[in-house]
Amino acid sequence: MGILKRLFLPNQYVKDIHEIDFQMLEQRNIKGVITDLDNTLVGWDEAMPTPKVEQWFKKLDERGFKVTVVSNNNERRVKSFCQSLKVDYIFKAQKPRGKSLRKATDHMGLQRSQVVVIGDQMLTDVFGGNRSGLYTIMVVPVKNSDGLATKLNRLIERRILSHFKRKGYIQWEES
Repeated sequence: MGILKRLFLPNQYVKDIHEIDFQMLEQRNIKGVITDLDNTLVGWDEAMPTPKVEQWFKKLDERGFKVTVVSNNNERRVKSFCQSLKVDYIFKAQKPRGKSLRKATDHMGLQRSQVVVIGDQMLTDVFGGNRSGLYTIMVVPVKNSDGLATKLNRLIERRILSHFKRKGYIQWEES
């Protein structure tokens, strides 16, 4: 398997978090969820969870999944969002570096094979998750706009996605 494919191709690609099949995760023995925040759960400029996102977290809890939000954003942003959900979080995570993903996995008391990383960015969430040996699910960004740092990542991502499509590795369409 090529290095690009191994590092950047997510195990799954869905339109949004609400399309994630919890039963399939349970069948894979996934017990923990590490999720990105900005443009994965809500737009990068939305301060609080929407009612639909609150419901999604409630479903995770009801099914017994342990959850940690791992974000590269600052403490104020991540803490205020996560406190209302009563969910663990790591801010300034420096993804794709694996330290924060290992910390979240260890804090949940799980093995790497039992954890999924969900995010909207190939160069941070998917790359970090794949490098750490975690199952990865990439979602379409909630918003079409990004912060400045993410814009460069998106340009690189589009080139990699285009390469994967040409090779026949992916069948999804970008929105």
